[in-house]
Amino acid sequence: MHSKTATTTDKPTEFTQNSKKTVPRIIPSSAEKVLDAPGLIDDYYLNLLDWSTRNIVAIGLGGVLYLWNASTAAITELVNYPDKTITSVNWSPINPQYLAIGNNQGTVEIWDIERNTDIRELQCPGGRVSSIAWNNSIVSCGCFDGSIINHDLRMNNSRSDISMFNGHSGEVCGLKWSPDGTQLASGGNDNLLNIWQFDLEGPKFTFTQHKAAVKAVAWCPWQSNLLASGGGSVDRTIKFWNTQTGACLNSLDTESQVCSIIWSKNRKELVSSHGFTKNQICVWKYPSMTKLAELTGHTQRVMHMAMSPDGTTVCSASADETLRFWRIFDPSSGRKPVNKDCGFNRSVRCIR
Repeated sequence: MHSKTATTTDKPTEFTQNSKKTVPRIIPSSAEKVLDAPGLIDDYYLNLLDWSTRNIVAIGLGGVLYLWNASTAAITELVNYPDKTITSVNWSPINPQYLAIGNNQGTVEIWDIERNTDIRELQCPGGRVSSIAWNNSIVSCGCFDGSIINHDLRMNNSRSDISMFNGHSGEVCGLKWSPDGTQLASGGNDNLLNIWQFDLEGPKFTFTQHKAAVKAVAWCPWQSNLLASGGGSVDRTIKFWNTQTGACLNSLDTESQVCSIIWSKNRKELVSSHGFTKNQICVWKYPSMTKLAELTGHTQRVMHMAMSPDGTTVCSASADETLRFWRIFDPSSGRKPVNKDCGFNRSVRCIR
């Protein structure tokens, strides 16, 4: 993985944000930085990218897990499996030194990156683990056979699997806990979207409106019980749900396969990434779903996205084997940035 120089020939697009004071909105149409990611697996159902609250990007490339420090531009190789393929990665939001790494052999390793040590191995008998979601000490693992295994890291290794959710007949490719930790959203290759709670044996809701695999699931950070979901190439819609009432609030045809969705931390907006046919990234105003920008540059489907801890920058990972960093949001619109120096102007050495 090494850096490329991003093209700067495209002019920024200017938009106006409705507010008490009209302020010009500029969303650059080209990426701030491009990193080569050779070996990135072109598999829609995997989740190979995440960005920690300590400003470290984790990316799985085949059997190798790389860490890119966005503050210093330093790259390290955390793991290199000779006989396993990485299928999912997810940072703990409250203990950001912990990284969960799922693989194609049905296990999840919990790594402490400060000590460079694998501290736990979680067993998931349902096949490859294509999605992972943290909820404090709980690590939920979405498996190939449709099962979701919930592990509690406070328990010892032999008893950590405290419960199992069974409500999918296809691979669980989308998995996210709500910000308050009360509900788990799971999307599957069976076109279902389920909402789970620990106090219920089965799903609270099973939504069947999507007509293709549901990989993109994202909870709104500023409105409780608001969930966005996206469907695959036959479906192409982004839908919004009230997970207390089960109501579908809106549905939008994006005209492309929906691969991932991220809500802005600072604005009432969200970002979606897409595959066939346009391989683009879209910025949307919520709730009107007015398209504020369409970002192009990837030449194949944009399968993964992650947001910087300060909420300004989105990292996208594509089947074209590149990572691109897009500065979409202005920190002045909300929280102060966690780290002003994102390392984008630093040189990055090759990893081979």
